Amino acid sequence: MPKIDVNKVAEILKKNQLDPALLRRVIEEMNLAAQPDPGEEEKPPAVKKQFVVLASDPKGILPEEDFVAWVLQIPEDKSVASTLERVHRAAYEFNASKKGRMLPAKTVGDTLENVPAKFFKEAECWVKTKTPVLVVRTDNEIPKDNLKVVKGGRLDDEE
Repeated sequence: MPKIDVNKVAEILKKNQLDPALLRRVIEEMNLAAQPDPGEEEKPPAVKKQFVVLASDPKGILPEEDFVAWVLQIPEDKSVASTLERVHRAAYEFNASKKGRMLPAKTVGDTLENVPAKFFKEAECWVKTKTPVLVVRTDNEIPKDNLKVVKGGRLDDEE
């Protein structure tokens, strides 16, 4: 619905020769209606977040074998070292709830997969992947020999 300025409405009413007392009352009511309600509060600004990958390495063999991880976000100004504590806090709060007492989260994986988002939100932690994803290791180097290049839409050996 298009919005019309109160002054334009007043001009239209004046052109139609409305009684001045009635015109004044109508304009005052429109001005009051146009005011924002004092009860309406503005939303706080959105929290800036950073991504964190929480890797599952229960045997301590991270460099030798494939492993899984979950992607989470925490506030940008908080330490990434607090991520696990936030997950634990969400698990404790969930386990204290009615549903959590019936089906408690016993591991970090259970927590990330099954605990509702509202418990993580209270702990200022946002789970981006509820199911674990495989982590690919890299040495962060581009190999210099046997390069593969794209030719005609497929990979071929460089000549």
